[in-house]
Amino acid sequence: MLKLKNKQNFIALLLFFFLTGCASSASNEHSDPLEAINRPIWTFNWDYFDKYVAKPASKTYVEYTPKVLRTGLYNVATNLDEPATIINNLLQLKFLNAAKSTGRFVLNSTVGVLGFFDPASNFGWSRKDETFGEVLGVYGVENGPYLMVPVFGPSAVREEVGDYVDRLYWPMAVIDFWPNVLRLTVKGLEKRAQLGEQESLIDDSLDPYTFVENAYFQNMRYKVYDGNPPVEENTQEDKDLESLMNEDEN
Repeated sequence: MLKLKNKQNFIALLLFFFLTGCASSASNEHSDPLEAINRPIWTFNWDYFDKYVAKPASKTYVEYTPKVLRTGLYNVATNLDEPATIINNLLQLKFLNAAKSTGRFVLNSTVGVLGFFDPASNFGWSRKDETFGEVLGVYGVENGPYLMVPVFGPSAVREEVGDYVDRLYWPMAVIDFWPNVLRLTVKGLEKRAQLGEQESLIDDSLDPYTFVENAYFQNMRYKVYDGNPPVEENTQEDKDLESLMNEDEN
């Protein structure tokens, strides 16, 4: 349930989002009015934080953490997202998916020992995250201005609003600061490990910043349409980007 004491902050965020989102949608969905700020943050993220912190930490984590422990920790971290996925499926009238997510959460949280194991997958209830940002996209709300967030990477106003709302649901709303940091760290290390071979696409592109920006917006579009976006003529750059678009689904 939403925390009522955060209602005013939530309304303020939505108002800010709709004002900025509507202004950007009149021109181009790939809106980047903050490029002058985003580019230096991208440089810090990719050339410094990723090179000296994220990538080495991910390699060490993968190399020295037993596979069964890695899988279990990641399962626990993602299991906490299931209640938000249930609600977001219901908001999109995806009742079957909501039922599967409910089954996943109940079964994995009990038989699966707080989500460490994933017995739900044995019933064909595979994990498929749905965020409130995707809900907004389904109902026609544009991405809004592009944001390069320090450490966390590419985002947009719609996704930030969506993440804020998702954190208001139980159990995310009652998780303390340090357990949440651990959850985000586990997910971040696994996400960086999955990047693997695709990072050469970024380094070899003419403009890595623009490449990542385009990949981000294509990935968001892919998610909003549940992997089946309207067919458009693909350029060679679009084909290169396809290898990045399924990154969060793996």
